[in-house]
Amino acid sequence: MDFDIKIPIYLQIMDRIKKDIISGRLQRGDKMPSVRALASELQVNVNTIQRVYQELEREEVVFTLRGIGSFITEDEEIVQRIKQEMAYEILESFVQGMRELGYDSETTLVALKKHMEVKPEWNY
Repeated sequence: MDFDIKIPIYLQIMDRIKKDIISGRLQRGDKMPSVRALASELQVNVNTIQRVYQELEREEVVFTLRGIGSFITEDEEIVQRIKQEMAYEILESFVQGMRELGYDSETTLVALKKHMEVKPEWNY
C-alpha cells in the first residue's frame, strides 16, 4: 500500500479496510488479520494497526472477541452507513473542487452527467 504523506497512515488504512468491506473483498463476519500480521503486511508499526483496530471498533466497523481476534461487523446497517459516509466525502470533495474551478451547481451536474455517459472530452 502506498501512503500519502499528507494524511495520517492510520486513517488511510482505515479507509482501505472500509472500502474492502463495502466492495465485498472483506465479508461481514470475516476475521481480521492479527495486529502483527497486518503491520507486517503493510510494513507499518504495530501501534499504528492497533490504533486502526481501536478506531474501527469505536465506529462499530469491527468487534473484538477476547483471545480470538477482531471480526468485521455483521450489521448491514453499519456497512450501509459507512458506504454513505464515504460517498458523501467523495462528493463533497468533488463539488468543492468544481466550485474552486468556478463551476456553478448546474454546470457541475451537466459536466458530471456528460462524464458518466461518455469518455470526457474536457470541454465543459
